[in-house]
Amino acid sequence: MKNGVTSSIVRRDADISEELEASELHPLLKKIYANRGVTSLKQVDYSLKGLLDFALLKDIDVAAELVSEVIIEDKRIVVVGDFDADGATSCAVMVRSLRAFGLSNVEYLVPNRFDFGYGLSPQIVDVAAGSEPELIITVDNGISSIDGVRRAAELGIQVVVTDHHLAADVLPEAAAIVNPNQPGCEFPSKMIAGVGVAFYLMLAVRARLRDKDWFADGTARVEPKMANYLDLVALGTVADVVPLDVNNRILVESGLQRIRRNKACAGINALLTIAGKSIEGCSSQDFGFIIGPRLNAAGRLDDMSIGIECLLCDDYEQAFKHASTLNHMNQQRRQIEGEMLDQAYDILNHQMSLLDDEEQIPDALALYDAQWHQGVVGLLASRIKEKYHRPVIAFANAVGGELKGSGRSIPGLHMRDVLDVISKQHAGLIEKFGGHAMAAGLSIRQENFSSFRSAFNEHVSASLRPQDLDNINESDGPVAEKFMTMEASEIIKYASPWGQLFPEPVFDDEFKILNWRIVGEKHLKLELMKEDSGACYSAIAFNKTDDDLPLGDKNIHVVYRLDVNEFRGNRSLQLIIQHIEAA
Repeated sequence: MKNGVTSSIVRRDADISEELEASELHPLLKKIYANRGVTSLKQVDYSLKGLLDFALLKDIDVAAELVSEVIIEDKRIVVVGDFDADGATSCAVMVRSLRAFGLSNVEYLVPNRFDFGYGLSPQIVDVAAGSEPELIITVDNGISSIDGVRRAAELGIQVVVTDHHLAADVLPEAAAIVNPNQPGCEFPSKMIAGVGVAFYLMLAVRARLRDKDWFADGTARVEPKMANYLDLVALGTVADVVPLDVNNRILVESGLQRIRRNKACAGINALLTIAGKSIEGCSSQDFGFIIGPRLNAAGRLDDMSIGIECLLCDDYEQAFKHASTLNHMNQQRRQIEGEMLDQAYDILNHQMSLLDDEEQIPDALALYDAQWHQGVVGLLASRIKEKYHRPVIAFANAVGGELKGSGRSIPGLHMRDVLDVISKQHAGLIEKFGGHAMAAGLSIRQENFSSFRSAFNEHVSASLRPQDLDNINESDGPVAEKFMTMEASEIIKYASPWGQLFPEPVFDDEFKILNWRIVGEKHLKLELMKEDSGACYSAIAFNKTDDDLPLGDKNIHVVYRLDVNEFRGNRSLQLIIQHIEAA
């Protein structure tokens, strides 16, 4: 379509294995699992005995020895975190574990993104040095902190890096690096979040302390149960949108089970409560859409320390106060994001109006506005990416004439690799960058924005196939009418931790629109009917309006999720519509 995005619905249709077919799983679940590559029940056995061994991580033995010696000597450790939910949970896991091991001298430090930027910079090392630590441990950062590690060495401070981001050509000269994505590391789960890496290091430290008889009888020290921190690991893993391979699903499901049994930390309980969500009914979706955004709001608008304090709190009343502050910040963030999104659409609509009839949306979108909030450009990029199905980088002003950009990619394009190529082929165009396949951050000079936008579009066009630019809506197919129930919806919801790489089940079918209305100013509420059976269903399409309905046609083909709507004590089946097209 002119200046638009081509969309299509593709049904997953994998064969169900004999083992799944013979199992007692719900019939709908058998098909859902098969469509995600599951052929054996072992693949959906999320007991902790299936967790990968920490010994598989390169240099974790060196790191564990360093940390355990500092604990035994009761010297000081400063944990340097990141300002997102993965960084906050990583920091909380590390600090809680070290304290449980008996270390009294542990502090944390999170760079304010507006003053220091990301990672272990030399400036942050100087701040940390004021506490006279024996050791700095990074969590969810550090793999690219070459200058920061060098500065620490100059000050006589050892550094242990724990990270999960992709390594550059040169590694920092740290005392130890624990990162499955560093060269030579054979840990199979390359997709683990920063909080998972931090958790694994603490497992190794506990084992090393045990070997040193640190928890022996008569010492008055109790060996902590590391499972106590899996609620934090689960939250950080889902909130960071890392792919949920089997190992990550074990971590997430184990954490969810702790929360549902009311064994979570006070901060997670408070965040769920203030958002009106059930602790007993907590799901992986709540991590991604409820708790994660509230934690991230602190790092986006102010200082992530308040989020970390919420997660470190053991007193529920105090945790609830922190959660209230985070909730208020998230409301502010949503308002700022909405204003920025309107401005971005105005920019894009103007650009589209200048295109010829045969021209399409550019293969890549780089946007900048002097008024945009640096902490919210990542969310802006994500929203635009969802609408236009293009790789997007949104920029905002930083200090000293720099622009800070945050990018989001689409399947088929490795965002960090593209930035790496641009950096090497256009010397001086990018000041610094880092990230993953689907998300990355960078800094450029303000005067280089136009040049970068051209280079970005050029290299994205060279990397993508034409079909990658089509917005494919994958579906698990239609649902038999007998399974269009609240019971089936809840079975699916709790069957597995759903997320990146192991997507939440969605279905597609054709319906007739009986009526519709706009609710909350920007959501489409519909009453739908299956013409062959006459069965009627309530549905809602968030962030869609009547403009998204096919013109003059009441028969639509939709992609949807099964959900249970709860209103004034009444519960009913509801379809959450993700995509609409003409039948």
